[in-house]
Amino acid sequence: MATFLLEIGSEELPADFVRLALPQLERLVQADLTEQRLPFTGLRVLGSPRRLAVLVEGLPDRQSDLTEERKGPPASQAFADGQPTAAAVGFAGRCGVDPADLVVRETPRGPFTFATVRQAGLPTADVLPTLVPGWIGGLQGRRFMRWGSGDCRFPRPVRWLVALLDDAVLPVALADADPPVQAGRLSRGHRLGTPELSLATAAAYGEALAAAGVTVDRHARAEAIRGAVDGMARRLQATPDLPQDLFDELVDLVEAPLPIEGEIAPEALALPAEVLCTVMRSHQRYVPYYRSGAAVDPLALEAGEVLLPRFLCIGNGRPEAQELVRLGNERVLRARLADAAFFVATDRAVASIDRREQLARVTFAEGLGSLRDRVDRLEWCTDVLLEALAIDGADADHARRAAHLCKHDLVSQMVGEFPELQGVMGGKYLLAEGEPRAVALAVQEHYRPRGAGDGLPATVPGAVLALAERLELLLSIFARGERPSGSSDPYALRRAGNGLLQILWDKGWRPDLQAILRRGGQHWTAAVTDTPQTATTLTGDLEEFLRQRLVSLLEEGGHDPDIVQALAGQGLPLQRILGDPTDVLERAELLSDLRRSDRLAQVQAVVQRAARLADQAELPAGVLGPDGLIDTDRFEKPSEASMLAVLQRLEPLARASGDRSYTALAEALAESAGTLAGFFDGEGSVLVMCDDLAVRSNRLRLLAILRQQASVLADFTALAG
Repeated sequence: MATFLLEIGSEELPADFVRLALPQLERLVQADLTEQRLPFTGLRVLGSPRRLAVLVEGLPDRQSDLTEERKGPPASQAFADGQPTAAAVGFAGRCGVDPADLVVRETPRGPFTFATVRQAGLPTADVLPTLVPGWIGGLQGRRFMRWGSGDCRFPRPVRWLVALLDDAVLPVALADADPPVQAGRLSRGHRLGTPELSLATAAAYGEALAAAGVTVDRHARAEAIRGAVDGMARRLQATPDLPQDLFDELVDLVEAPLPIEGEIAPEALALPAEVLCTVMRSHQRYVPYYRSGAAVDPLALEAGEVLLPRFLCIGNGRPEAQELVRLGNERVLRARLADAAFFVATDRAVASIDRREQLARVTFAEGLGSLRDRVDRLEWCTDVLLEALAIDGADADHARRAAHLCKHDLVSQMVGEFPELQGVMGGKYLLAEGEPRAVALAVQEHYRPRGAGDGLPATVPGAVLALAERLELLLSIFARGERPSGSSDPYALRRAGNGLLQILWDKGWRPDLQAILRRGGQHWTAAVTDTPQTATTLTGDLEEFLRQRLVSLLEEGGHDPDIVQALAGQGLPLQRILGDPTDVLERAELLSDLRRSDRLAQVQAVVQRAARLADQAELPAGVLGPDGLIDTDRFEKPSEASMLAVLQRLEPLARASGDRSYTALAEALAESAGTLAGFFDGEGSVLVMCDDLAVRSNRLRLLAILRQQASVLADFTALAG
């Protein structure tokens, strides 16, 4: 059994490419080896900033033989008087067999000629070189490039290839690279150490790279970095500020992790903790540490006792240079933090209300005026939401004041240098100027959630302003005629729609979102933008967009797709969906609970059966009770009276569902499932479509009322099963 090594060596690769390319490479190699009949016992994909590698163990010397049966001409054309015809001879020649070896077998279309073809497997050393270019060319990622005059595409120029089958070099080449790259056994160690490294065998790859200062196994680098981060945290009794995206980047930035502890200048702790951490994480790729158990004030203008004056840097240098690297990193950090201190001081010299007026000089988007104009629209949206949510008093006053000032920091020096601090610095500056804490918190919170997994606004003014911010963005960009398409969503409208619904769900608020959208559509088309769209078109597009966002969020939340379609599927009344999105969430959770407890299926079976027949009933929409519609004198079986009793019991529960009494209605339906099923089956069942038209109509109305009562919960016809 043989071991195969492929190493693709390049200039420094983007960190995210290494992480994303490794699973791609594994899938490509595994699929091709399986297709080429080359079984293996082990497959590892490895990578560092300057290389991607594949190590396949337990390969056979050659492919397994291929045996397949091929179908030829009909027997009547292949043989005449027991002798092969020209058709049979030609078929046998194409298959590489003797005509005497052809056999005749019966098929659904009559007797046909068949040939058994055996193809000897090729040596593994001949097959692998034909696969490698496809693996390299099959990798996908961002920011691919060409170099020189060649046509080879890769994130960075490919500089060397290693292709070994045990100790033999395979003839692999990238002929379309410039210059062409021919595989050999020469790899390269750490860029500050071994310039070239000759590999004796494929199996010795990891050991040889480790001796040359390279940890080529990405998982091993990740464990080493995590161990260093957690070890420093335990020693300092602190909590590392290490988001997953920064951790992933650190793993793929270095070939041999070298943890280096550094110190923050004491005077820098006068800056807000968010500023210190942003500079360290985003600009320097350091890991800051918070004191364990320290309460972080989101509006504090100083780090104070919250942040430790220590950080961890993951270096890629030589261990003997560790002290020099530490001093260099501390010097760079001091300069960065000195800049940040200057920006904060400059910002605080200007009142936030004055910065608000400076927003008039910054264009928001073509046809939508300036950022100052956007703030005016945000204030309008805030007033509409406060009215729809029936919020008044101090919360309403704070929300309006926060809306007035929420974008002032966009023209501040600090946010200009660190855009990720928008909202954060705005709230801190406002509190320092004497604005109420609730106003400052609302300004900070109105950007939440910034993305998947981010926290939601905690305060009422913050949540109202966050809703207003997303509502304004959706109305403004849709009014311009722009819509998200495929992977293109430059204004993050999908994220805005998700955030709007998540905030409503989190707060349990129940505004009529459809009415708000229609009011906004009228206002935008009349007073905000020069758009050829009518208010009806704008509102209709937004309603459908938010319906799709609601469907997506429910499915991401773990609800079965058919349950989601039964509640928010295309074709259902939008008022039923957007009139109260929180109501849709509650019904989704209820139906999912019923399914998990195996109580949904029995109700579903009866209601779906009723719905199929109920289409033939003449019944006004929205009717939830049998009074005046059912003639008891037409009853012929006890099951009809039992069905009527069930409908009378369900009617008040269906009408009360406006007060969220869905659980009682669902439980009553489940408890009545046996009685309802008896209407169709069993000793006392009825034939709904009987010959007596009056009796038939009476029975159809019973079923139609049941369907409309059940539709208060969901469109049961959309449920699977």
